[in-house]
Amino acid sequence: MKNTFKHVNYLWDESKAATLGDDEVALFLYRSNILGSDLRITNYGGGNTSCKTIEKDPLSNKEVEVMWIKGSGGDIGTLNRQGIASLYTKRLHDLKNVYAGLDNEDLMVGLFKHCIYDLDSRAPSIDTPLHGLLPFKHIDHLHPDALIAVAAAADSEVTTKAIWGDSMGWVPWQRPGFDLGLQLEKCLANNPGIRGIVLGSHGLFTWGDTSHECYLNSLEVIEQASVFIEEKIVANTTIFGGAKVKSLDAKQRKKKASQLMPILRGLCSSKNQMIGHFTDNEKVLAFVNSKDLERLAPMGTSCPDHFLRTKIQPLILPLSPTININETEGIKKKLTPAFEEYRALYKEYYETWKNPNSPAIRDPNPVILLYPGVGLFSFSKNKQTARVAAEFYINAINVMRGAEAISSYTSLPRKEAFNIEYWLLEEAKLQRMPKEKVLSRKVALVTGAGGGIGKAIAEKLLAEGAHVVYTDISEDRLIQNTAGLSSDQVSHIVCDVTQKSSIQNALEHTALQFGGVDILVHSAGLAISKPLSDTEEKDWDILQNVLVKGQFELAKQAVQIIRRQGLGGNMVIIASKNGLVSGPNNVGYGTAKAAQQHMARLLAAELAADKIRVNIVNPDGVIVGSKIWEGEWAEGRAKAYGISVEELPKFYAERNLLNEIIYPEDIANGVFACVGLLDKSTGNIINVDGGIANAFVR
Repeated sequence: MKNTFKHVNYLWDESKAATLGDDEVALFLYRSNILGSDLRITNYGGGNTSCKTIEKDPLSNKEVEVMWIKGSGGDIGTLNRQGIASLYTKRLHDLKNVYAGLDNEDLMVGLFKHCIYDLDSRAPSIDTPLHGLLPFKHIDHLHPDALIAVAAAADSEVTTKAIWGDSMGWVPWQRPGFDLGLQLEKCLANNPGIRGIVLGSHGLFTWGDTSHECYLNSLEVIEQASVFIEEKIVANTTIFGGAKVKSLDAKQRKKKASQLMPILRGLCSSKNQMIGHFTDNEKVLAFVNSKDLERLAPMGTSCPDHFLRTKIQPLILPLSPTININETEGIKKKLTPAFEEYRALYKEYYETWKNPNSPAIRDPNPVILLYPGVGLFSFSKNKQTARVAAEFYINAINVMRGAEAISSYTSLPRKEAFNIEYWLLEEAKLQRMPKEKVLSRKVALVTGAGGGIGKAIAEKLLAEGAHVVYTDISEDRLIQNTAGLSSDQVSHIVCDVTQKSSIQNALEHTALQFGGVDILVHSAGLAISKPLSDTEEKDWDILQNVLVKGQFELAKQAVQIIRRQGLGGNMVIIASKNGLVSGPNNVGYGTAKAAQQHMARLLAAELAADKIRVNIVNPDGVIVGSKIWEGEWAEGRAKAYGISVEELPKFYAERNLLNEIIYPEDIANGVFACVGLLDKSTGNIINVDGGIANAFVR
């Protein structure tokens, strides 16, 4: 079976399915997950699947039919029992008795609650009646690129007939809702025996008596459409009109993107701060480099699932691929009018089609930005949303390619698009989203994140919503510290802060991953405890290079990116109590820490005009979990105080006013206070040491 499909993945595992036995709901979930794992079939959050079973009514004790369906806001690729809505099928049919036409669509959604079977059910989605009014036990509603290409072709109905003959139905575009469910029911009644229905400008419905039959039917229909389109593409070698622009090579594209993304991020963040994503695969480049880009891109996307994530149309960047991005002001001068025009067009779109009860206009900035010769940028509230938007736009590119090969591409009329985008039910879904965390939409780079303090800082920033790049000289420690964390929120790269080129690589990586940087935490460090007579030049040099010179070079390069964004920023320096207090056997370390502190104050004074705040956190005695207390430093400090290494935690706790052991997490809380709470403070020193009177700044 696996070898019979070229354009989709046959993933049904008989042994896996056998372990689920006769549990139809479990089999429906299994089918959903494997369908959702193939982005050619449906993308994140897209599509809907269902099954119907016979259950005992808890009130009448009679057998009744129950439909189990993906709930509102779910994703079939990750769907589980907690994400399912379950409803009495008969009650859904009974809603026909109260349905009063298209003007009452939104009211019907509230009535779905009266059809709930399982009281722990997820909220039903708008697609519920589309499944419930069809009689089949297992139903898939999918958005495969090939089927949407058929649905978006100018001659969609004719093409449907050409591919499947009388075995598939076709229904013209209509906004999802109860009436569309009635239209599907009518289509089936008029075409008994069909295996599925194509929804104009929308997607596909297929079904089966068992979960496997439904799965197989879906794959076969998608494969047939894909083969048909492939043959058309092969026959037409100038899809998209051929190339107009030549791509830069892969290395140059990445370099250009990393330089440009902070500028784009700033422009896209005029209303709400955004996180970026970049992709430059072959499909993207074929489209953005094409002669038809200027014709097709402004038309917008067809499938509602696409434009809800990508906005109604992208912005084509008016830049040559060979332009010098380092000329920041010149680039901004070229791009600003294009962004202003886009915002004005979006406002016009809103004003033209808004209804008396439409929600207020949303962020007018583009989500998708196309750069001929380079690739596709997407910007949204977080990396996951930006990445998914890019994936959906690649789906839209595939649709345009297929539709153009069939005949010509047609997008959804602007009025219909607006009614989907500003649908009150969509607005209600947005309002149900959880409140964003304090550092959401922020990008942080943490040096020394392979160590205990750096790791704790990175984890705290993550917990508060930031996107974080871990850097360290040890790749093994980076891999260990980021294991199991989401790649949509976390990245890591080796960075030696004593090397200018290594810092540049780390910052370019950060910009390419997330669009720029907002928070820089310099936690990389080492400690050498020796008396003056034993302190060698190499000891002095490495302390100065890592702590002081590293801080200087990090600040110099990071500030360039922060200024390109124009969004302000934060720098936090992890210094030490030893920069304020004179102690024995500490001339090299204490001097370097004092230099870090004063440099931070100087930077705070200089960078305030750019709304870049620079603050200092001074730890002391962070023994438990800190890398610098492994080996010679601990031995040196123990020797200086005439105690054993084992006695150090107790010694340091007893010498502070609060008699507290200081942990890496305490330092992390200090950093968070600087970047997440004290938004009008700069040039400050926060001591996290339990209270050392000699270290009081004032």
